[in-house]
Amino acid sequence: MQLVFDGHNDVLLRLWRAHASGIDPVRQFIDGTRDGHIDANRARAGGLAGGLCAIYIPSMHDFVLNEPDSRGHYVTPVDKQLERAPSLDIANQMAAIALRVERAGGWRLCRSTADIRAAFADDVFAAVLHMEGCEAIDADLAALEVFHQAGLRSLGPVWSRPNIFGHGVPFAFPMSPDTGPGLTPLGFELVKACDRLGILIDLAHITEKGFWDVAKASAAPLVASHSNAHALTPVARNLTDRQLDAIAERKGLVGLNYAVTMLRPDGRDFADTPLSDMVRHVDYLVNRMGMECVALGSDFDGCTVPAAIKDASGNQALVEALRQAGYGEDDLALICRENWLRVLGNAWHEQADR
Repeated sequence: MQLVFDGHNDVLLRLWRAHASGIDPVRQFIDGTRDGHIDANRARAGGLAGGLCAIYIPSMHDFVLNEPDSRGHYVTPVDKQLERAPSLDIANQMAAIALRVERAGGWRLCRSTADIRAAFADDVFAAVLHMEGCEAIDADLAALEVFHQAGLRSLGPVWSRPNIFGHGVPFAFPMSPDTGPGLTPLGFELVKACDRLGILIDLAHITEKGFWDVAKASAAPLVASHSNAHALTPVARNLTDRQLDAIAERKGLVGLNYAVTMLRPDGRDFADTPLSDMVRHVDYLVNRMGMECVALGSDFDGCTVPAAIKDASGNQALVEALRQAGYGEDDLALICRENWLRVLGNAWHEQADR
């Protein structure tokens, strides 16, 4: 079994919603549940040894993709900007759940690659706090310092909506990621602060203009934690060849998103998507960027994944499909975890991690 370190999941959102419904989120993660994709038992069964766990502020309404037309085309309007105060409350609640799960022994919050490797060795889920969209961060970045102290080590300046730091892409097919403005002046300050603190910048939801703004503002590797190849599935959330080339030049990475809408040639939200569509994207990314720039970013608990995987317990189905496609064990180790550890170590100002 190849241990997997995953670049993106929304388990904290699911646990936060469970808590709001009167369910103990700590017990739900540790004891297991039929809901969603990730808990301790299913992660262990599928070799999911850790990942970036997102603090994500949901919309104030049920966010649903617009129904596609007869051709499968759709455009879902970008959500409105959220207010900061309630966003900060939710972010604090999710961070508190993460700390409670750690205190109960369900996972270990990791702040270095050494922490991640030690968690692997101890068979404890290696969780890294990530923030998907910075609605909870204030203009003077004081909250960024506090969240960093609490363990935040990765963030995406925006989700697919605007905030004071920048603009996100809509959920749309087919569409280019060049959908609007990029970073705001405050966004450039956020990027500089992250570089100083050692917080990874995630480009998964930002506009193409924002992508190039971050590339200019930051010296760190360029990373899209859960995105795929636009040339194969032209959804706005996927990356163009020019973006992939820039990521490769900076020795960053792209984490393969398991969302079927970002894998299928037709962009449909069908769980019967074959694993061959996932292999096709990995092949394209490897051929375009090189083996050391491709990783996994499942988006578990945040999307429809292929039925052959179903949840974290089925993660090795993808590994086996890649194995059958000709990827050797050394290649699989890079894709499954080592590329993430290299890039995180670089962003976190560590010495080269071997």
